Amino acid sequence: MIRFNDTYIIGIDHGYGNLKTANTVTASGVKVHDIEPPFKKELLEYDGKFICIGENHKSFTADKTTDMDNYYLTLYGIAKELSLAGITEANVHLAVGLPLMWYSEQRDRFSEYMMQNENVEFIYNNKRYSVHIEGVSVYPQGYCAVYDRLKDMSGVNMIADIGNGTMNIMKVIDHKVITDSCRTEKLGVEKCVIEIRNAFMNKFHEDIDESIIKKFLMNTEQELPQEYENVMRYCTEEYCKSILNALYKYDYNSRLMKLYVVGGGAVVMNNYNINPPNATFITDICANAKGYESQARRRLRKGANDKDNKSQA
Repeated sequence: MIRFNDTYIIGIDHGYGNLKTANTVTASGVKVHDIEPPFKKELLEYDGKFICIGENHKSFTADKTTDMDNYYLTLYGIAKELSLAGITEANVHLAVGLPLMWYSEQRDRFSEYMMQNENVEFIYNNKRYSVHIEGVSVYPQGYCAVYDRLKDMSGVNMIADIGNGTMNIMKVIDHKVITDSCRTEKLGVEKCVIEIRNAFMNKFHEDIDESIIKKFLMNTEQELPQEYENVMRYCTEEYCKSILNALYKYDYNSRLMKLYVVGGGAVVMNNYNINPPNATFITDICANAKGYESQARRRLRKGANDKDNKSQA
């Protein structure tokens, strides 16, 4: 969260696996109840509904405005950032993002979806919040995560932003994004999770809880039978190879390009030593949310300066 005059800029990355703000990561599952549930941790109360956040993750959908889930997640993200600062009333400017291939088509609709209530009140973990949404900025995913590195991107560069549902790809040539190079592939980390679960069913005739897989992919210490770990490692390496194959399909050349990998996929590839030459792994999965905030601050600052210049003319 960044303060700009009397406004708090809050960046929110609506991932299919996790909701990310600049300082928090929460599984993006949403479960709506008409009556108060027995377990109240991470509970949002809004519009007469009780909304549990984080128990699972959100299913893939190409349009993030088709239901209320992402709006609930937005209120939750606002609450998480404000609660860290001990604030319950605020003017907020939202900074959010969309996958590259859907950005132009869905940008206005997503902005309207975020602005459906200019003034909104809700309760998060028994504390009431009153928020005035002053505006919304929508940015392309991936681009904002590497914006502060553009000055270093001379020559030909490729960016791969790998989330839970999608991989967004773009080229940057001599510090400039090549718009025609932007692509979105359904090659997010969830694909690896599905492959592991299928492999377990085929080899051991049993299911495996997704939380165990996620810990393995994040290289979190846990005790596992060696034969289980071998299957997960094989599937993970095959998934990482499929990422590289997709990049090669879009003319990636490790000898002539620098590669920047962002998001949860960057963590997985880095953990399991899938390291092509000239590759940089940006393993901060909040990088997009932080980038959204920085971009929105630049926009608001420019708008304020332009307004001052006009008033002085």
